[in-house]
Amino acid sequence: MSCEHLICARCSNPVVEGRCPTCREARSELHDHGPSVPPAVVLAILVALLFAALVLQRVYG
Repeated sequence: MSCEHLICARCSNPVVEGRCPTCREARSELHDHGPSVPPAVVLAILVALLFAALVLQRVYG
């Protein structure tokens, strides 16, 4: 859901413009998706786990 087509009941302006406190609050709730992990970090963790698995396989295999 996006706020592009929503109209604020308080100021009658598009919510995306954020002209009043109600608009800004609604816009922040719609666009706040929580903390996200960048794909590069996920890739780095996966590479590190793969490397660790290969090292452990060589040591104990």
